Amino acid sequence: MADHDGRICVQICYARPDAHFLEEMVVPAETTIHEAIKRSGMIERLTEIDLTIFRVGIFGKLKSLDTSLRDRDRVEIYRPLLADPKEARRKRAGKQDKIMPA
Repeated sequence: MADHDGRICVQICYARPDAHFLEEMVVPAETTIHEAIKRSGMIERLTEIDLTIFRVGIFGKLKSLDTSLRDRDRVEIYRPLLADPKEARRKRAGKQDKIMPA
């Protein structure tokens, strides 16, 4: 809940295969996703984050960097996919066909 001086509590999270990062912080109301990510310091600490390529969202829903945050929002930074999900499913299905007798 926003406190009396117009500040809100938000979380910034990012995950990679070997680790995950979560930063909880208090920011002024109407802070944008981009501003919150910059304030979190993650861009400096995790140099692989490139906001020109990576997508962002709030609770699993894609959002633009200029979206204003609300109290208790969780900003998620999404890495680019390494493989097309449809192609990966096709490959898995092909392997299962070879294993299972007809």
